Amino acid sequence: MDEKLTISQWAEEDRPREKLMQQGAFALSNAELLAILIGSGNTEESAVGLMRRVLDRYHNSLNELGKASIEDLCRFKGIGPAKAVTVLAASELGKRRAEETPKERKLIRCSKDIYELFHPLMCDLPVEECWILLLNQSSKVIDRMRISQGGLAATQVDVRCILREALLKRAVSLVVCHNHPSGSTVPSSDDDRLTQAVRQAAATMNIRLLDHLIVTDGAYYSYSDEGKL
Repeated sequence: MDEKLTISQWAEEDRPREKLMQQGAFALSNAELLAILIGSGNTEESAVGLMRRVLDRYHNSLNELGKASIEDLCRFKGIGPAKAVTVLAASELGKRRAEETPKERKLIRCSKDIYELFHPLMCDLPVEECWILLLNQSSKVIDRMRISQGGLAATQVDVRCILREALLKRAVSLVVCHNHPSGSTVPSSDDDRLTQAVRQAAATMNIRLLDHLIVTDGAYYSYSDEGKL
C-alpha cells in the first residue's frame, strides 16, 4: 500500500475508524489506534505511517511512548502540540485503567436482592417508573436502566425497548421492576399483562424473565415468589 495515500483514499476496510467499527478495537494495530487519535499525517505519510515511525522510535513500546514529552513528539513532522497532547492523554488513560480494580458485579440470588438494589431508587418516587435489571450467565448484574416514567397510577412500557436493551447488553436473563406510589403491593391486571408479554417476548430471544417486582417503601411483591412466572 502506498504510504502517501491519505486514509480517505484507502479501501474502506483498511481505514482505522471503519475497521474499528466493523471488527472491533482488538483488530487494530497500535499504530492504527494511535492514527485514529491524531487524525492525519503529513504530506509524505498517512497517519498510520507516521505513527508506525513514531512507535519504531520508541521500540514499539507503548510504555516508552507514554514517557515521551510533548517536545519529543513534536519533533516528528506532522505532530504538533495538540496531537502530542492527545497521544499522551490516551497513554495516561491506559495507565489509569490498568491501575483500576475491576468492580465486582452484584450477584442476584433472590427477590430480596432485587428489592435491596431498587428500593433506594424507587422508595420516594411520586410517579410510577419501570426499570429493568440485566443479568449475565452467572446471574450477576450487567446493568440496570429506566425504561419508562409515567403518572401516579401507571406507566406505559414498550416491551420492544426492554428486549432491545437486553440484546444490546447480551443479557441471558432479566428482571422487570416498577414502583407503586400508592404504597400497595397488589399487582394490577396491567401488571399481569406486562409480565406475561415480557416473559413470552424474551423467551423468543432465549432470554429468561427471572422476576417482576412491584416495589413500595418497605415492602415488595415478587411474581416469581408467588409462582406467577
